[in-house]
Amino acid sequence: MNYHWNWRIFWEPAPNGTGTYLDMLLSGLVLTIETAICAWIIALVLGAVIGVLRTLPSKTASWVGFAWVEFFRNMPLLVQLFLWFFVLPELLPPSWGLWLKQISNAPFYTAAIGIGLFMSARVAEQTRAGINSLPRGQKLAATALGLTTAQTYRYVLLPMAFRIIMPPLTSEFLNTIKNTSVAITIGLIELTGEARAMQEFSFQVFEAFTAATMLYLLVNIVVVTAMRFLERGLAIPGYITGK
Repeated sequence: MNYHWNWRIFWEPAPNGTGTYLDMLLSGLVLTIETAICAWIIALVLGAVIGVLRTLPSKTASWVGFAWVEFFRNMPLLVQLFLWFFVLPELLPPSWGLWLKQISNAPFYTAAIGIGLFMSARVAEQTRAGINSLPRGQKLAATALGLTTAQTYRYVLLPMAFRIIMPPLTSEFLNTIKNTSVAITIGLIELTGEARAMQEFSFQVFEAFTAATMLYLLVNIVVVTAMRFLERGLAIPGYITGK
């Protein structure tokens, strides 16, 4: 294959007027990080709530948590993004649907919420596993001290559970970053979208996606390194994360 490699392409001006091709990729990287952080906040909050529901003695709460997890976990992310972006506005009253279609940066909001909901099911299962891994005596001791169920989870169970599940949560955060690439299908021009645009403008396909791959790796390495320090600081002696 007679392919002409041109690594200087990154410093050439891009046709869209945003600067060089490297500037294009970096702007896509910023949007990727913004989308991932927003989605992770949604996933972490909802996942913690759903995970707690799945460990409560109430059958209704447990069923609600089970239904949430199975719905979002068993449907492909791409299908969910299509549903939220293309189908939902058509199912709502016309005025509401029109409002959704006219929202500025609709692909960004849809991607952040859609990925957040999808990842919340995975975080919920991690939270449930962390709570169930704790000795039963901790909950009984909290009850003996007169703590309510909410106080028991707030001050005893959740702080311990989250310290235990920190390593798998790191993996879920990395998955959230990588899942943002799917949002290109609903018009979000993040890092993968900018790499594809660079390929179409310059026909340097290998350079474009090699650079995008390296940027993804760089971000993930930074996240993993930071989370390792956090895991060491939160590790509990005698548990999986402790020594």
